[in-house]
Amino acid sequence: MNLKRLFFIMTVSLLTTLALPVLAQTRTVTGKVTDSSGNALPNATVAVKGTNFITQTAADGTFKLENVPANAKTLTISYVGYTTQEVVIGTGAIPVHLAIFGTVQADVIVQVGYGTARKKDVTGAVTTITEKDFNKGEITTPEQLIQGKVAGVEITPSSGQPGAGSTIRIRNGASLNASNDPLIVIDGVPIDNGKLNGAANPLDMINPNDIESFTVLKDASATAIYGSRASNGVIIIVTKKGKRDKEIHLNFSTLLSEQYITKFTPVLDTAQFRNAIKQYNPTYLPLLGNSNTDWQKQIYQNAFATDNNLSINGGIKWLPYRASLGFTDDNGILKTGYMERESGDLNLSPSFFNNTLKVNANIRGAITQNRFANTAAIGAATSMDPTQSVYSGNSALDGYWEWTGSGGAPLTLAPKNPLGLLEQTFDKSTVKRSIGNLQLDYAFPFLTGLRANVNGGYDVSRSNGSYFQDSSGASGHFSGGDTRTYTQKITNKVLDFYLYYTKDLKSINSHIDATAGYSYQDVLRESPASPDSNLAKTTQLSSPLPDSTDLTLISFWGRVNYNYAGKYLLTATLRDDGSSRFNPNNRWGLFPSVALAWNLKEEKFLSGAKTFSALKLRLGYGITGNQDIGQYYPYQASYSLGTSTAQYGFGNTYYSIFKPNAYDAGIKWEQQTTYNLGVDFGFLNNRLNGSIDVYDKKTSNLLSTVFIPQGTNFSNEITSNVGDMENKGIEFSVNAQAIKHKDFAWNLNFNITYSTSKITNLSLSAADTLGTSNIPHGGIGGGGTGTNVQVYQVGYDPNQFYLYRQVYGANGAPLEGVYADLKGSGAPTLDYYKTATPKVFLGFSSDFTYLKWDLGFTLRAELGNYVYNNVAANGYYNSMANSQGFVANTSAAVLTDNFLGAQYLSNYFLENGSFLKMDNIHLGYDFGKVIDKKVSVRASITVQNVFTITKYTGLDPEVYGGIDNNIYPHPHVVSLGVGLGF
Repeated sequence: MNLKRLFFIMTVSLLTTLALPVLAQTRTVTGKVTDSSGNALPNATVAVKGTNFITQTAADGTFKLENVPANAKTLTISYVGYTTQEVVIGTGAIPVHLAIFGTVQADVIVQVGYGTARKKDVTGAVTTITEKDFNKGEITTPEQLIQGKVAGVEITPSSGQPGAGSTIRIRNGASLNASNDPLIVIDGVPIDNGKLNGAANPLDMINPNDIESFTVLKDASATAIYGSRASNGVIIIVTKKGKRDKEIHLNFSTLLSEQYITKFTPVLDTAQFRNAIKQYNPTYLPLLGNSNTDWQKQIYQNAFATDNNLSINGGIKWLPYRASLGFTDDNGILKTGYMERESGDLNLSPSFFNNTLKVNANIRGAITQNRFANTAAIGAATSMDPTQSVYSGNSALDGYWEWTGSGGAPLTLAPKNPLGLLEQTFDKSTVKRSIGNLQLDYAFPFLTGLRANVNGGYDVSRSNGSYFQDSSGASGHFSGGDTRTYTQKITNKVLDFYLYYTKDLKSINSHIDATAGYSYQDVLRESPASPDSNLAKTTQLSSPLPDSTDLTLISFWGRVNYNYAGKYLLTATLRDDGSSRFNPNNRWGLFPSVALAWNLKEEKFLSGAKTFSALKLRLGYGITGNQDIGQYYPYQASYSLGTSTAQYGFGNTYYSIFKPNAYDAGIKWEQQTTYNLGVDFGFLNNRLNGSIDVYDKKTSNLLSTVFIPQGTNFSNEITSNVGDMENKGIEFSVNAQAIKHKDFAWNLNFNITYSTSKITNLSLSAADTLGTSNIPHGGIGGGGTGTNVQVYQVGYDPNQFYLYRQVYGANGAPLEGVYADLKGSGAPTLDYYKTATPKVFLGFSSDFTYLKWDLGFTLRAELGNYVYNNVAANGYYNSMANSQGFVANTSAAVLTDNFLGAQYLSNYFLENGSFLKMDNIHLGYDFGKVIDKKVSVRASITVQNVFTITKYTGLDPEVYGGIDNNIYPHPHVVSLGVGLGF
């Protein structure tokens, strides 16, 4: 069913519902809701206490409740992030002023695992960010909304590609090869973190405009309720819901953006290139052309993007609803690439049987069309000869200028025309994804305080893609072109059931609530056999066999909260998880946690103190697990089809054969033990509040891929449990309402995190096999295989660099091939030197409001991280000429270091990657209601990626993992937005 048909059905259904007769009542109640500075609060919830009469404020903060029972006495007014207030119903319009501070308020309701809690009753490290504090501008993926907003959470954009995702780390990664991604739960559905073929980022299928709040669970006492998937933290996303309001509220917003690039990878310009060839490779001078081509400017463009969203919400007595449609069109700054997303969302949240049965139904879907620009053009643009023109002037090789040999055939090792790589490659995909759930919450009438909750959900995706490379181009010349397709299906099913009981024990001044439940999740990934590919003008299957993997998780869990006099709080959690990834002996893992909190503000010695408006101490301990290693059956003996390069010949025919895979029958969970000490504070009636957390995480049974002795298994490496790691850190966040005035307000938010990671143990099998005490891993320098620049080593950070110490001459210039002998052995010594992990990262945001104007910005910084400049490491004079008969450009770094040959393992190329970035700055104006006071209008302008201050000489220091391989640049973005409300 396409989106247009879905929207038609939704619209007809809603209009039919609205046409139902409403029983006549006897009273009308009106009023206006504002914040403490007098600013209108749209979409605040206004309810008649003890009844089902509920509405939502309009854009100017006004509300109207018709047919209210004549004997109704009280209204309850609530707004996310503000203090809920009760007011007496009078005879005239009711003014209501809600008090707020920042993103965390002592009595705000926040999400916790399988339920909600008051912020002041929470015992774990939990942070909630609501819509009003989201980052502004062109936001294509959800995680960008909270970048820089939460202490202990590092969000690193992977590239500037349309729809590209980010690497999310909560309190650093706690694993070596298992996933370090947090568990993400959307409206009660834990989504699959696995790769979604054809999508730049699995989260780009979620429309950010449909999100109401993020809640980040950071310590084990908060996350243990999710057990085996929670060692990297949990992010709970809540989407916008319908409201009980008879009036239809229609909102439309559009955002128009211009993207452009302002900084290019530093390479030799044409004059410098000519001089370098003349000085170091003069025999190649006849190969130079007469042009002056900036190849990087040839492949990049100013790009246009638009984001449009339409939503409708309202409801009647028993059926609140919200429906939305979104359309995003993003043309990337790298030519030929684009992303188009159509999304739809529907929420129904009716209540039945005098509010004893509450139903929450969500369904959302998205269709994304992608064309992925050939990113090989980025590297080609830095190495292509700038003296050559873009086009050859003849029809050969589609008219693009290329390095050619005899017969006009392109040279195999030479850089290819960057523009040709883009325009002759067609990498397209269509991805469809739907996430939904139906949640039933029933309050038993025969036992006050007992509720049953059942939640059934799904996350289903279907992707189809095709890749075509023209045989007439240089890249496809010898293969006869390349045509291949792929299909993937992922079906994620979730079922949760739990009983919840709450009881006030007035005789002992206590409150207790308990939850016990069962959880089931099954993830089925299917990839049919790929159709024929035309490779080297022969027909074969690029993926000849269908592939199917199935992962099942079954869990039993319980939680008890005890509250004595509002002063002393206890939370205890226990979860028993079973995963099909492990053999029956290791399949189940038990994950407990306990946390204590002390509300000092409730004590008599502080109850009268005006200095503190809130003061709470928290202490937590818990164990969580990790089983997300990408392999579905690592404990089982299995076979897989060999590659085309390992075929066996029978006569003149070659056949692919099945080969045994390495396996570890004893593989088991990673297990993480976390201790957390926290303080929540508030001063000056919460105009200044925040929190401090100190944590210590110890991970045991680390899952990692390590080398093993030959003949002991079916490979030279295996994924197994290999050691232990420790993460420590301190987090501080503070919110301040610096100015609080009717016409002018100024709010600030600041967070800073200091963290360290250290491997404390590695298995002997790995060390014995290597003959050393370290394990090379994914950090590979310019030389490719065999030039690992990072290692896993006991006593060091997982992203530790392992390089030679460069020796410098009297003039301060590096001496080529001369490295320090640190051990006095008479030979250069590789040394553990710096890490890619920042020791400190921080965020700072500020928002001003003056009358109808608002202004805000967000800053981020990372300190203490280092980046291996792999682009500069590939810059040496001998690389500029090749005996095959071509020349190539190189990094401008060669003008400084004057290296003739490659120095891949020199720490000369390891640079300080610390930076300060302004992510965005925005200015908005609220016109209020226009057109007979029926339409609210708001306009805004936003600039993103405003500036970066850094000593790093490469394109961008923000590279997760610390290896700069010429990434897709992050564009500067200027956006104009308009919002209309009816």
